[in-house]
Amino acid sequence: MKIEFRLASSEDADDLVAIRIEAMRESLERVGRFSPDRARERFLSSFDPSVTKFILVDGIRAGFFVVKPGPDGLLLDHLYVLPIFQRRGIGRHVLEAVFEEADKDGLAVTVGALKESDSNRFYVANGFEKVGEGDWDNYYRRLPNGE
Repeated sequence: MKIEFRLASSEDADDLVAIRIEAMRESLERVGRFSPDRARERFLSSFDPSVTKFILVDGIRAGFFVVKPGPDGLLLDHLYVLPIFQRRGIGRHVLEAVFEEADKDGLAVTVGALKESDSNRFYVANGFEKVGEGDWDNYYRRLPNGE
């Protein structure tokens, strides 16, 4: 399995929204908050193609991620892998790339996860520590070099 990243463009917005909706559907339905319109609106309100990368698996778009500079390091603002590609180590591969970038510059990485999502276990298993929670999300941080 060959995993690559490709920078998104503004023309990719609809494809990115579709991936986000499909990847989050189950978790959002579980908490009664699934709304394709809201998912689209929330994503597009902060969409920046310069920090958005597609995840390609053997040349096929399997998901995407967004890493933004933040006041306390890097913010992993989005990481979505389509359900048919999940549980293959793709998300871990993405995190390794993000961690490499962060560690090179001595930066922490923060991320939020919907409380009822399986991504909470994924982030903890991959070196993040819970640092807070909101009404719908848990927030995690990984210190530089996994300290």
